[in-house]
Amino acid sequence: MPQVTDSIDVKAPISAVYALWTRFEEFPRFMGGVESITQLTDAKLHWVVSIAGVEREFDAEITEQHQDERVAWRSTDGETHAGVVTFHRISDDETRVNVQIDWKPQGIVEAAGALLQVDDAQIGKDLKRFKEIAEEAPAQLAAESGWEGDIDRAPDSTGH
Repeated sequence: MPQVTDSIDVKAPISAVYALWTRFEEFPRFMGGVESITQLTDAKLHWVVSIAGVEREFDAEITEQHQDERVAWRSTDGETHAGVVTFHRISDDETRVNVQIDWKPQGIVEAAGALLQVDDAQIGKDLKRFKEIAEEAPAQLAAESGWEGDIDRAPDSTGH
């Protein structure tokens, strides 16, 4: 299963950066290929994506979310897709965002894209656009906070 990991430093407070990331319905502003995300409940999302002209829909659940720290998710139907984003305070006005996304390519076009690391390049572009948006008006982002709830990870087979 392909995996992309990337990070970017954003010149904005962690609260502003986290707030922007947790406005899931705004992902199309900075994520290529994402047509829309609808937040159905605190922990359920419906994604519509278009990759190489092929539109797909899938539902995902937030498996863990802690304010100003992390958001993790996984698909529950359709696409095999999972990821985690962590937020790290560098200073009062700078935040490092780390992203890890795993997915299973569907069809030959997506498999070729994964093999050629097209997806890695796309995530890099998405993070640069995210940084631009976050740095435009960080005070406004923090004031318009995203979802501030907390979702604990379910225990795994070891009980942790």
